Amino acid sequence: MALMKIGEFAKELGVSVQQLRILDKNGILKPAVTSPKGTRYYSEDQLYQYKHQNRPTRIVVGYCRVSTNGQKNDLETQISNVKTYMLAKGYSFDVISDIGSGINYKKKGLQKLMKMISSNEVDKVVVLYKDRLMRFGYDMFAYFCELNDVEIEIIDHTERTEEQELTEDLIQIVTDFANRLYGKQSKKTKKLIAEVSQKEADPDDYGEEDPPAANT
Repeated sequence: MALMKIGEFAKELGVSVQQLRILDKNGILKPAVTSPKGTRYYSEDQLYQYKHQNRPTRIVVGYCRVSTNGQKNDLETQISNVKTYMLAKGYSFDVISDIGSGINYKKKGLQKLMKMISSNEVDKVVVLYKDRLMRFGYDMFAYFCELNDVEIEIIDHTERTEEQELTEDLIQIVTDFANRLYGKQSKKTKKLIAEVSQKEADPDDYGEEDPPAANT
């Protein structure tokens, strides 16, 4: 029986060493052999089992998303958490990730996921938070999944959207609206986008009148 150390096994499985230790501690994925000094060794059979054996035609897909390139570290953490959850559940899974606004429905990852659902390749979609799928139109997406007999599993139902993401999504909505109404190069479009961006940057100034002049 070929064995591999925990670091090699973690790399092959696409998770961290710490996550494997947690799975071991919780009795979910025990090493094949543990040395007298406590070193964990995993077998190639275990790797095959988790990656290939009895892999169903329809699989579980973990979907992860952040809004900007500046959140890549957050995306990696999100992917890691979703993988750990699905491993603990014993799912045979793939992970699809996106970097883009929650109101952008043309993201490559989201389109890939929807094509897989349409092709009857997906049994379940797992997300860390509901808004990682999309900001608006979630009910329509959920209905699309229902029509294809696909379950959406949300790990954490806590609302965790960053204020900055909401701001960026609002600006995107205004931008799309102005582009359709006035055209991309219109001065009105540029002015409207600039005004909304400024209001969001200085929310305390929104809708407030200038303070009265001091008496002299």
